[in-house]
Amino acid sequence: MQPLSNRTASFTDSVIRRMTRISNKYGAVNLSQGFPDFDPPQELLASLEEKARDPKPLNHQYSITWGSQAMRDALAEKQSHFMGMDIDPDKNIVVTCGSTEAMMAAMMCVTNPGDKVCIFSPFYENYGADTILSGAEPIYIPLVPPTFDFDREAFEAAFRDQHAKALVLCNPSNPCGKVFTEEELSFIASILQRYDAYAITDEVYEHIVYAPNRHVYLASLPGMAERTISCSSLSKTYSITGWRLGYTIAAPEITDRIRKVHDFLTVGAAAPLQEAAATALRFPQSYYDDLLALYTHKRDLFCDGLESLGIPHTRPEGAYYVLADISEFGYESDLAFCEDLAAKVKVGAVPGSSFFREPVNNLIRFHFAKKDETLLQALENLKHLREEIPPRR
Repeated sequence: MQPLSNRTASFTDSVIRRMTRISNKYGAVNLSQGFPDFDPPQELLASLEEKARDPKPLNHQYSITWGSQAMRDALAEKQSHFMGMDIDPDKNIVVTCGSTEAMMAAMMCVTNPGDKVCIFSPFYENYGADTILSGAEPIYIPLVPPTFDFDREAFEAAFRDQHAKALVLCNPSNPCGKVFTEEELSFIASILQRYDAYAITDEVYEHIVYAPNRHVYLASLPGMAERTISCSSLSKTYSITGWRLGYTIAAPEITDRIRKVHDFLTVGAAAPLQEAAATALRFPQSYYDDLLALYTHKRDLFCDGLESLGIPHTRPEGAYYVLADISEFGYESDLAFCEDLAAKVKVGAVPGSSFFREPVNNLIRFHFAKKDETLLQALENLKHLREEIPPRR
């Protein structure tokens, strides 16, 4: 047998999804994979039922490859408002199968084999894989705990000396919860323009940004619209991670290329789900205010609970993840710790090493997109952490 592809030889399965399976195995409270255990908005569910029963047969057949007209129209209205840009539903948008596909399609459109791509570390595990699958080479720039600032000279050097062609920017950041300031984004934009590089942004947590922090879209900064591919999804904003509806927003010439890649990757996203989603995309401002209030409450509930238990942790500026420091337990492997945590303490988490390029083994990631009772149960279980896993130092 001839060998399989070299580019996938170093891949493992997703550690995040693996920890869900481990949590299920031990009956642990799953705070690993970031999906809610509460229902989406009832208006959205009602719209789905209506569209599923619509007598028009086209609702159950292929949609327009780059997205149904209804969804693109609604998405253009929403994002034009929030991004402060004039977004054309027919020229700037591609609807994808989740932001995962959006990021992959963007990467394949921007890079050629041998190109280099700058990625901030820690990073969502797909980014490195996307780069490698595209035949490109990742360059990692550390976000240094606990503030997750970055070295600006090292960042510029990635473009000046190593000739990176693109940047992947997750803002707010998964897993560290950093929200990049407008000043930081302006610096990033200046470097990308100086060295003629592209930006691929992952902004799925755009509406989960805690006061006094504020989300600024990189594409909205002067000179950035033509070189930025803004990727996002409906998964986190509307609690529908299983619907797999994402999108890209980019200049027409880039969008035209993404359409072609998307067509050959997946043909199109689910037609009835797109029709139903248009309802959510037209929710009033009060929906987003309530969403932020909900997650602010959950962040405070969970972080205050960790504080009361004496578990060192970050307090995110955005998104819904917390990094907890497990140094006191003396594990060489944070994966082994997470397996013991699920088996003995009945709480699921993700080892931080799956997010860092640097040798970081003392952090684990929890998420708090759960009902209050779920979070309280996790905190109750964590009361017994040091009994079940005695500290070693």
